[in-house]
Amino acid sequence: MKVIELNHPLIEHKLSILRDKHTGTKEFRELIQEISMFLCYEAMKDVKLESVEIETPITKIKSGKLNEDCYAFVPILRAGLGMLDGVISVIPNAKIGHIGMYRDEETFEPVNYFFKVPKDIEHREVIILDPMLATGGSAIDAIELLKSKGVKKIKFLCIIAAPEGILAVEEKHPDVQIFCAKIDSHLNENKYIVPGLGDAGDRIFGTK
Repeated sequence: MKVIELNHPLIEHKLSILRDKHTGTKEFRELIQEISMFLCYEAMKDVKLESVEIETPITKIKSGKLNEDCYAFVPILRAGLGMLDGVISVIPNAKIGHIGMYRDEETFEPVNYFFKVPKDIEHREVIILDPMLATGGSAIDAIELLKSKGVKKIKFLCIIAAPEGILAVEEKHPDVQIFCAKIDSHLNENKYIVPGLGDAGDRIFGTK
């Protein structure tokens, strides 16, 4: 499956609080981080571990260990930064890049203004972070920027996804797997996800 939707009562519970317009900035930010951590666990199910020998208090054993140098997180600014602490708690030694984009309010198209990634990004599996997958424009542009740097394996993590955005990404980049907490109904005339949770960036940073 190219799209993995978390399907768990506790995730649904946390999303209900997240969607509520009365939820304050602090709680909203904490929930974004927490759900992002769960998404990261799900996205890492297919990782290959290296065999190492360790000594427990009882005996020596062979065990699996993750090579954290093989991964990078790339949040799409600015809302993607809200997910970063959650995923870093899972893979603390992963490198971090940044892609800066904003949405043109007239055309609804993403405008790129910043791109900074580790020099050896082409040797890493890259996980893109953006709370909302709406039209898919920002996701597609981010994926293309990373592929232009030679990145071969990319995953996309979001909190809420619209069917239109999923379809757009799948058509342009069928090799990129999408992980989301919930697939919502549709986009409205202003290209906002319905029922959604509003502007994730504004709610994370308290700018509205």
